[in-house]
Amino acid sequence: MKLDNKVPAGPMAEKWTQYKSTMPIVSPDNKRRLEVIVVGTGLAGASAAASLGELGYNVKCFTFHDSPRRAHSIAAQGGINASKNYKNDGDSDYRLFYDTVKGGDYRSREANVYRLAQVSCDIIDQCVAQGVPFAREYSGMLDTRSFGGVQVSRTFYARGQTGQQLLIGAYQALSRQISTGTVEMYNRHEMLDLVLIDGKARGIIARNLVTGKLERYAAHAVVLATGGYANVFYLSTNAMGCNVSAAWRAARKGALMANLCFTQIHPTCIPQYGEYQSKLTLMSESLRNDGRVWVPKKDEDAKAIREGRKKATDIPEEDRDFYLERRYPSYGNLVPRDVASRAAKVECDKGHGVVPTGLGVYLDFSTAIERYGKSRAHAMHLDNAGAATIRRLGEEIIEEKYGNLFEMYEKITGENPYQTPMKIYPAAHYAMGGLWVDYNLSTNIPGLFALGECNFSDHGANRLGASALMQGLADGYFVIPYTIGTFLASEIRTPKFKTDTPEFDAAEKAVSERIDTLLNNNGSESVESFHRRLGKIMWEYVGMSRNEAGLKTARQKIRELRADFYKNVFVPGTRDEYNPELEKACRVADFLEMGELLAVDALERRESCGGHFREESQTPEGEAKRDDANFSYIAAWEWTDIEKEPVVHKEQLTYEAIELKTRSYK
Repeated sequence: MKLDNKVPAGPMAEKWTQYKSTMPIVSPDNKRRLEVIVVGTGLAGASAAASLGELGYNVKCFTFHDSPRRAHSIAAQGGINASKNYKNDGDSDYRLFYDTVKGGDYRSREANVYRLAQVSCDIIDQCVAQGVPFAREYSGMLDTRSFGGVQVSRTFYARGQTGQQLLIGAYQALSRQISTGTVEMYNRHEMLDLVLIDGKARGIIARNLVTGKLERYAAHAVVLATGGYANVFYLSTNAMGCNVSAAWRAARKGALMANLCFTQIHPTCIPQYGEYQSKLTLMSESLRNDGRVWVPKKDEDAKAIREGRKKATDIPEEDRDFYLERRYPSYGNLVPRDVASRAAKVECDKGHGVVPTGLGVYLDFSTAIERYGKSRAHAMHLDNAGAATIRRLGEEIIEEKYGNLFEMYEKITGENPYQTPMKIYPAAHYAMGGLWVDYNLSTNIPGLFALGECNFSDHGANRLGASALMQGLADGYFVIPYTIGTFLASEIRTPKFKTDTPEFDAAEKAVSERIDTLLNNNGSESVESFHRRLGKIMWEYVGMSRNEAGLKTARQKIRELRADFYKNVFVPGTRDEYNPELEKACRVADFLEMGELLAVDALERRESCGGHFREESQTPEGEAKRDDANFSYIAAWEWTDIEKEPVVHKEQLTYEAIELKTRSYK
């Protein structure tokens, strides 16, 4: 199979503008004749459904939540990037583009990233018009802050709840279209299969999660915006319901899955405290603007802290190792996520961890509190302010910037982060890999599109912080409304599809048989136990550090676990009712297949880049070592049957606007 990325010709800065002016389009009258299914209501799905509805398409929108506002985009905290250069610190579309490609360790498609940078400013304007309450400076201008991997301040934010505020904006746009009738909303419906007619995506099989009924829905095109697959690790920062099933069902019908080994480990999460913990909590990367990461220099101090004989505040400044500032002086605490995560692992592997498990480091705000306090005291002409006053004033500023995050941390841990440093450790967070798409965001299946984290296209081997929200809204508001026309322009004479066809019959029959297999298994182990066991395999062998022997072991263990799952899993209840365990069983079954392909992809990519760290490929300093001669490509995997060996199709990466370099943040 030859992959055609459909990147248009022309200078990089002009590709998108020229392409929009020349691509096939659908007239307003013809749009009203066409139907589009959108699966997912996060930032990508809600913005796409709202935009397509506004254009006049007839949209059917699906979410497995009770409300579109429950989508996981609501959990994003720190901000959204845009190259507006409000701080006048040298930002530009090109710099945002360059930082994103460099942050992804030169493993992303250049043209897609440049387009993302170009539309970033439009996203902010759109959201402000919707009433999103971005933080503002005293002058009234929108405020920005820095995130990892950049040297400018380009991240717009709404305290620590940016995702929630952006999703409310997209939700109100979606609600307007629902009220006008252009969008038909299906809450509590989960897509369980993709329907192909004559090789094109023409519908889905969905399960009504309240009644259990399998339902058929047809359309001229299908858009998937269903998020990533980080929950394959079980313990992650994702909500428990996040899953890979919609994308994986498409993959089982022939859609290619690209770069699955590019998974992001976020450095700023509350450490695991118990064996039976079901998820981890993210502390926004924005905290690294003011928080300094450190561990004790002395082994005996670290041991005393782990045993409860000492506290962080007992360690004097000279005995603290601010290891990110030491190793990466140019970027300090704001290095990219993959770099910060591996550095934390290195320190904990040395025995310098500060939680009982040994897997934790400090994120300390005492320096920022003092700095802000002195600045505010000076502004208030408090020339003789004492230490207590300075600290109080500094804490007030920190509360203004991060208050809800600090409150969340204290509620979870019982510790006051104003008085003692936060404890953090890396955790599975985001999936850079996903369904392969071309420049139009079309998969290799005609009529099937993938947006946001569901596709692989923009982040390469590592996503920079505050870029997920940017990609989701860019795809939904500013890309798919144009590019879906490249497919639908040739479908205007195609009548609406009926669901009483052999293709729908076969798809529903396959889904029904899969459900019956799970319900009739009569095993003795819960679905949760298998998911937990899968997560342990993935984290141990396919986590922050990988090697050939471990990846081969992981694949074998996953296969054995999958066989055990179908032999011993117990799914209570029936199919024709509200049955959360059945929902979970279907999702875990897909994770047990996708997890194996992730390990295969990691095994085949014998280089280190971004979030994919192969121990066999590292510099003497322990940094990732790319192999551009052999692995400068997108690995798009074909997996339609577990009995067959997956087949890789390669899209070679070429760079015309930037020079391929060894990434350095020192």
